[in-house]
This record gives sequence, C-alpha cells and structure tokens, in this order.
Amino acid sequence: MQARSPSQASDTLEETPIETARREALEEIGLPNDVHKLPAPFQVDHLCELPSNLALTELGVRPCVAFLHTGENPVDSEETLMPRLEPKEVSAIFFASLRSFLSDRDPRGRDAVTGSRWYQGREGTWFGTRGRVHQFNVPKKGGNASLPEDSYKVFGMTARMLIDTARLAYAEEPSFEYEHHLGDEEVLRKLLNSGRLSAEKQSGSHITREDVAKAAKM
Repeated sequence: MQARSPSQASDTLEETPIETARREALEEIGLPNDVHKLPAPFQVDHLCELPSNLALTELGVRPCVAFLHTGENPVDSEETLMPRLEPKEVSAIFFASLRSFLSDRDPRGRDAVTGSRWYQGREGTWFGTRGRVHQFNVPKKGGNASLPEDSYKVFGMTARMLIDTARLAYAEEPSFEYEHHLGDEEVLRKLLNSGRLSAEKQSGSHITREDVAKAAKM
C-alpha cells in the first residue's frame, strides 16, 4: 500500500501552502482546520515550510510541517484521535517515528538477518538525471515489514520530504546514501524564468531532460 501526506493543488493562486495543507488534511483525514473544532486537548502548531520539490508530474510541491500535540496532557494521539477518512482518496492512516526515516535499520531492532526490509535504496532517474530513490516499508500493527501486504510503502518524493524533515528536526544526516540539498527551489526558479513552468500546467507541454539541463546552466 503506497503512503503519502495529504496533498493537492491550491484552489487559487492566493491560497498559501499552509492553507492548502490544512484544507487537504480536513478533506482527506478529517483533521479540523479550525482550532476551535479540534477535540481537546489537541493542538496544531505550524512549524515551517520546506523548500519546494519538483514532482515528476511537473508540479512544485512545498512540504508544510506542523506539530499535532496535546501540550502537557499525556494523551496517546494514535489511540485517541479518530480520523475521518475520505474513502475515494484514503484507505488507511498510520503513525511512524519521524527519526526512523534517518536510518536504514528497522526501528524495531530487527535487521536483514531476521527478514526485515525497512529500508531500500536504489538508483533512479529524475527528468533524465540519475539520483537515489528511497523506500521505507512501515509495518502495520502486528505486521512484518518483509511482507508487502503487511506494510505501508513510503517512497519517492514522499520519502525524500520525510527524510529532509527529519534531518532538520534532529540535526542529523541519514545513515544511507543521500543527496544533501533540500528541495529543488533553484531548478524550479530557473524553469519558471525560462518559461518552461508556469502557475498553471499547460496542456501538451512536458519538461524534458534538456529543459532541466538548460535551466541548471542559467
């Protein structure tokens, strides 16, 4: 099962990234975007926005980081906060330690000898350029990460954004091979300046390897 964060394009050019993120979290998992509608004692603090990433769908994706917590009240959000899922888009919700996305070792203490497949890294392509593709197999409750049906697959850009968030949160680097720049802001800016990207995707227009290479030289 493929995992991703609640996400979608902004409804208008005036809608901010955090407004888009909160609206999508409301629509997809039922997390209220009105502080007065959150069940006590839960709170949502907006922490930051990370540099935008260029998706293979040719969209700029800006990660918005928020902290869902209960203050000084010892409440288990996994057991207490009941999500309301949009069945057309979301089939399940799960929790995972953010710090675990910095390690290639199973956070439950298991390794390759016992059959765990927590982390997998491989070479891939991004608009014709080579790079690392990361995949984490987050086990379901009582499941085995070595079995595809027993885990949630976190990979590609979703994995990259979680790795970047963990790097900033814990001031640590991953234990596996990784590109150390944050996001693709520079490439996005150059593609916008060159006219190869616009605020709205143009029908029939596709970014090529040559476009990215040309933008990188600007």
